[in-house]
Amino acid sequence: MRQGVRLGVDVGSVRVGVARCDPGGILASPLETVKSGRGDVDRLVALVAEHEAIEVVVGLPTSLSGREGPAAEAARRFARRLAERLPPETVRLYDERLTTVTAEAGLRAGGVRGQARRKVVDQAAAAVLLQAALEGERLTGSPPGEIVRGSS
Repeated sequence: MRQGVRLGVDVGSVRVGVARCDPGGILASPLETVKSGRGDVDRLVALVAEHEAIEVVVGLPTSLSGREGPAAEAARRFARRLAERLPPETVRLYDERLTTVTAEAGLRAGGVRGQARRKVVDQAAAAVLLQAALEGERLTGSPPGEIVRGSS
């Protein structure tokens, strides 16, 4: 398992959830929710620097059958924009099937309701995504997902 903080990113049309893991890559935790749109990539670049992250894992939303739709294309575009601003091979896409559903269920079970849940569900989904990527790396010995390169 590689050492170093990673960030997990759950891209949405309204909000971008962000999570981080400890330097040992053991546990992912919710970090922040960023408003989608102007300045979202700037904020992610700042978070990478602030946390000295070695990698950013962006969730790739696919259907249960594995097909990619408009949300997946939006996530790919976001990941490319982010990759253009970070060192090579820092951004990876990772399958995020059911992360939001899992995060919602966990928050509900924890008693987080209504508006409070909406404020943190994106961060929680990013934590579920990042935890899955960390566990995948632990099992396979290889970095998770696919490397994203900027479009330049």
